[in-house]
Amino acid sequence: MTQADKRAASGLTLSAERRGATYSGYPALIAIVVLVAIAAWSVAQLANDRWDPIGAWVPIVSMIGVVFCAVGFYMLQPNQAAAITLFGSYKGTDRVSGLRWVLPWMIRRRISVRANNIISDRIKVNDLRGNPIEMAAQVVWRVTDTAQALFDVDDYKAFVNVQIEAAVRTIGARYPYDDFTSEEMTLRGNHDQVGNELLAELMARLAVAGISVDECGFTHLAYAQEIAGAMLRRQQAEAVVAARMTLVEGAVGMVEMALDQLSAKNVVELDDERRAAMVSNLMVVLCSERDTQPIVNTGSLYQ
Repeated sequence: MTQADKRAASGLTLSAERRGATYSGYPALIAIVVLVAIAAWSVAQLANDRWDPIGAWVPIVSMIGVVFCAVGFYMLQPNQAAAITLFGSYKGTDRVSGLRWVLPWMIRRRISVRANNIISDRIKVNDLRGNPIEMAAQVVWRVTDTAQALFDVDDYKAFVNVQIEAAVRTIGARYPYDDFTSEEMTLRGNHDQVGNELLAELMARLAVAGISVDECGFTHLAYAQEIAGAMLRRQQAEAVVAARMTLVEGAVGMVEMALDQLSAKNVVELDDERRAAMVSNLMVVLCSERDTQPIVNTGSLYQ
């Protein structure tokens, strides 16, 4: 069940963005100029002629019209929207940038629909094997449904921060940090796949707030300080063992090849004892970490 299904099942009202009944502000601006001109002309006529009770209402009505038009003005920048409400009821969203106008009794609430970049704090998480690790993520998000962002959650920015931390904890507990013994998916070794899962987790969590995630990834991934030293020594030991295994496998192959070629070409005949000695010497030469010092035997083969 998704977050939206859970909210619907709980009886909460689900909002959906729709276009609001708003207008361009330039006709209203022209109307203000005309009304001001009419008011000025009426005042001039009243000053030159005798008192006219009907004409005296013209400048008053004109100024009321000016105030009516002026109160409805608002401006929107590119990638900015305004949610329109009437006595608490949502009436639509205006996404057209520039000078805009709406009926004065409508309340406008601006909201940015631009991309936002956030880097979460480092949090301590236990991975799949219970090892404490530190994780932090970078997320690029934007508001796609202004009605859901404003009316379905109390504070959509705080909601984003909390859900990012929850998603990072969920993904961090789903996989081990590292694994040298098998092909299991790990946080460190499968960065792209884990990042895609984090993106899917965030999209599912933030859909209820009308927010989409453009991209995300881990900016910090490491063992916690209390086990970092021990894990480093473990990694070093496992790396040394792996290197030794590769070295021994290669040395055994070289010794086998040398003995086979010596026997095939009848270079020298070796009994089992001499063969074992040669194998021992070759393994020492091939597996030693230091350069070996040759010893020249001037006697017989068995001396």
